[in-house]
Amino acid sequence: MSPADSVFEYLDQSGLERAPRVEQLHKLGFTWADLEDEEYWLDAVAVMRVETYKELEEASVKLWSILDKAVRYVHRRHDLYELLGIPPVLWQMLDDTPLPEPGLISRYARFDFAVAGDGTIKLLELNADTPTGYVEASVATPWICGQAGISSRNNGMKERLAAAWSIEQPDTAACVAYGTHQEDSGTIEALVAHSGLDIRCVDCLDLWIDEGTVRDAENRIIRRMFALYPKEWMAVDDGGEALAYAIESGQLQLFNGPHSILLQSKGLIAAVWGMYELGLLFSEDERRAIASYILPTYNKPVFSGSFVSKSVFGREGGSVRIFDDSGALELADEDGFDSSVLFPTVYQKRAELARIQTPEGELHLLTGMFVINGVPCGLLGRAGGPITGNASHFIALGVRELEDEEG
Repeated sequence: MSPADSVFEYLDQSGLERAPRVEQLHKLGFTWADLEDEEYWLDAVAVMRVETYKELEEASVKLWSILDKAVRYVHRRHDLYELLGIPPVLWQMLDDTPLPEPGLISRYARFDFAVAGDGTIKLLELNADTPTGYVEASVATPWICGQAGISSRNNGMKERLAAAWSIEQPDTAACVAYGTHQEDSGTIEALVAHSGLDIRCVDCLDLWIDEGTVRDAENRIIRRMFALYPKEWMAVDDGGEALAYAIESGQLQLFNGPHSILLQSKGLIAAVWGMYELGLLFSEDERRAIASYILPTYNKPVFSGSFVSKSVFGREGGSVRIFDDSGALELADEDGFDSSVLFPTVYQKRAELARIQTPEGELHLLTGMFVINGVPCGLLGRAGGPITGNASHFIALGVRELEDEEG
């Protein structure tokens, strides 16, 4: 497909002087546009056609509801917990904690979609537990799009985050290596700033737990905490069982809530596809949305054509392998941690990503859609190889409005 036929238009801004633009983004809170002399931020805008954006937004609404419904079906069914790869140490916590109201199992999440050049939309996964990319989407993207004269649909992200956290009221925000890990530290600092609340940022590694009471390095008791800490790590970390007990006993409220791990598991997508094929649970409207936007996904490699395998809790491209039409391994992620050594694997039909021509060469474009407080509200673009991993670039995603085309 030629660039002229694609639903994405690539606007190259690299001819502008980079250093002052990086400095401006740094002042806004996006401090990792350049990482160790590598250009993480591609100085460009990938502009999506407005009709594609509207379909993507509508697909996000439908899939959010479908996956929420699936979690309620799975809840307290240990055979399905096992199928989804949920570590047994978390089962009691999930059973005992009441499910949130519909649509709010996670208040801070991000879909990752494959949007092809022809506009075909397919869901790859849902990051419902600890998504990053918030600063890129909420801070950097509106500024970059504004500088380029392109509309951004991300301007409401801060307000939706503030609304969500005004309900959750965390007293602490945590990540691993706070103060030294640039991206995670900057992410929780932005979330705290946008919340408008008095929240302390801490390092997860400084926390300690005594009979269910969680304390920080200064012996301050933590009652309500947002943490960029994947819940599946509780199965392998030394303090995992103690943290699970703190939540089970009601001494700690963790955000996103415990059931976000059910949404996070890629095994849930396999469960949804399986129920779709069996004619279970879903209405006709929901079945149409599943057929349109969810890729055939299974717990075994049953495909005759090209497919992808990945851990149910793989992150940042880790564990992803691509197989060709004959079933032979074509490409494997070599950079991210392969979590398939710890958790089950799912197998998903391969989807096409749009391709953009950049000064870095031809790159594949991954489209993220944040869902905050239950509402799809922000695009995140990443560009890289066929597997979007740690080596991928951030690129701002804007929307070409009809009035822009007429102008």
